[in-house]
Amino acid sequence: MKLRFSKMHGAGNDYIYVDTTHQTVADPSALSVSLSNRHTGIGSDGLVLIGLSPTPDADFTMRIFNADGSEAMMCGNASRCIGKYLYERRLTNLTTIRLKTLSGIKLLQLHVSDLDTVESVTVDMGEPVLENPKQFRTDIPAPLSSGRGAGGEAALFVSMGNPHYVIFTDDVQRVATEGPILETHPAFPERCNIEFAKPISQDTFRVRVWERGSGITMACGTGACATAVAAIHTGRSSRHVCIEMDGGTLHIFWNEADNHVYMTGPATFVFDGEIEL
Repeated sequence: MKLRFSKMHGAGNDYIYVDTTHQTVADPSALSVSLSNRHTGIGSDGLVLIGLSPTPDADFTMRIFNADGSEAMMCGNASRCIGKYLYERRLTNLTTIRLKTLSGIKLLQLHVSDLDTVESVTVDMGEPVLENPKQFRTDIPAPLSSGRGAGGEAALFVSMGNPHYVIFTDDVQRVATEGPILETHPAFPERCNIEFAKPISQDTFRVRVWERGSGITMACGTGACATAVAAIHTGRSSRHVCIEMDGGTLHIFWNEADNHVYMTGPATFVFDGEIEL
């Protein structure tokens, strides 16, 4: 069996995209493990399946599998890439797309150039949640104490549908040694994405991410949103935040009017291919 795919990335967060409207994937978890391997496979942070929505409340669906085979609830970078894929591959002429994910329906606003290409995408990531007992157990001492104020190291749990733990620090390189330990900390029943964030100027943060199931990634859309929410909540930033990650920059706006977080960033095609399974 031959599988057709596209390799895309959002700010360096790369995935293998498969259009399931024309082909089927029997075991996406196992396939993600196989194809994500950067030495023996295609190489990626995981596998993304694009499908038609079975319900009228959405236009398309996204399923995303991490490099270790676990299924993720949501990925902001992948959702932007899906918007670009759908529009430029002429699967839709919509510039506002309703995308069904495991963490709910996300609204994609495509920013299209005069050349009819998608230059960037803004994703309505929904409302953040600062307390989620299923994802963060408050009866177990947290790895670091939460805190408000602009001074000193603090950490804050933020759910963007998936769990994040944001640590404000002057040393973001801690991601390599502390990320894998914190991912499986007992306080996080579903494991956790870990962000290390350093303020570098007004409303701008340098962030490195340890993604559960994938390890260090070049960027994380939900992680950028969680970092922005944590920075705003603790008085470290205004509601417009610039997040600089290893693979590029994402712009986050936490709208006070509807309490939704909006993420804007790039999406890039790398190559198309076909692989024998």
